[in-house]
Amino acid sequence: MTEPLVSRMRAFGTTIFAEMSALAAQTGSINLGQGFPDTDGPAAMLDRAVQAIGSGLNQYPPGPGTLELRQAVSEHRLAHYGLTYAADGEILVTVGATEAIAATVLALCEPGDEVIAFEPYYDSYAASIALAGARLTAVTMRPVDGRFTFDPDELRAAVTPRTKAILVNSPHNPTGTVFTRAELTAIAGLCQEAGLIAITDEVYEHLTFDGVEHIPLATLPGMRERTVMISSAGKTFSVTGWKTGWVCAPAPLVRAVNTVKQFLTYTASAPWQLAVAYGLRQELEWVAALRSGLQDKRDRLMEGLAAAGFEVLRPSGTYFVQTDIRPLGFTDGMDLARRLPELAGVVAIPTQVFYEHPERGTHFVRFAFCKKDEVIDEAVTRLKRLSA
Repeated sequence: MTEPLVSRMRAFGTTIFAEMSALAAQTGSINLGQGFPDTDGPAAMLDRAVQAIGSGLNQYPPGPGTLELRQAVSEHRLAHYGLTYAADGEILVTVGATEAIAATVLALCEPGDEVIAFEPYYDSYAASIALAGARLTAVTMRPVDGRFTFDPDELRAAVTPRTKAILVNSPHNPTGTVFTRAELTAIAGLCQEAGLIAITDEVYEHLTFDGVEHIPLATLPGMRERTVMISSAGKTFSVTGWKTGWVCAPAPLVRAVNTVKQFLTYTASAPWQLAVAYGLRQELEWVAALRSGLQDKRDRLMEGLAAAGFEVLRPSGTYFVQTDIRPLGFTDGMDLARRLPELAGVVAIPTQVFYEHPERGTHFVRFAFCKKDEVIDEAVTRLKRLSA
């Protein structure tokens, strides 16, 4: 049989997360690769999901999502960011942010259109753009003064007459950068000048550290009407398996996204939706405690990685720490990641897989710190073998 997979998807095999998590399981290594917590979310929110199942809420919810969750999202956007989105027409519930991103790109991009994304980028971006028959244009983020950022001139140069949209992920996975107001202003100005739609992935919106503020791009002047704002419950409430996300945007954009989304999953997760609505209204103190605890875990892992010989870049948000492996004598992150289980009994993610230009990220490896303290400590002890 000839290759059955359509040509535009042949560059995408098994995700690096599946590969490395399988490697961790096979070798009994500590998994600091895939970004999922090893503790549960707020107990009262979990109980709401159980109660919803027990009360018979086990059939299709409305296609746009339950009204209760849409209203809770609307209240949350207004309370935290001063943004007004109507529960009817301007908010769409999705199966996680990943579906929201895919449905948005498929809805808004024609074959041959170009979409700008900052590399390194979350791997689903490239796949979603390929599914649409569009073309990804990568703008490289590089370390400057200990944090990853982009060159505004390179961003401007990436725009062509075929550019349709820009994907903005802040807090940024996998670098941990939280874009500053100045950086966002540069992006906003370009969007308005070139008539671009902004697709913003804000799943780590509440997980920022050291007092750093998350600023949604949609809050900048002139940007609400051209921004598709995407978030989810998974990271905010440590329920990544619930896959409950949402889109906030002007009604014409939401209608476009829903036109695609209805033929992907139609709808899902009725019990989780009610529980997440409760979480958005009642559990943000729990989220604040989560953020504080994650900052401590970040510092714990950073200190250990530095002691093990890595050059460590300080993230301002997310679950992840980027490290430069060259001080340890390694130059290829993919090779090191595949050897780490043997060398140290730990699994990490090679950052180069998140680049359109992999050679620009070969010397970086990403570690996740959303784990119990004792797991982090044991991983650090093992990693010290690298410099022994």
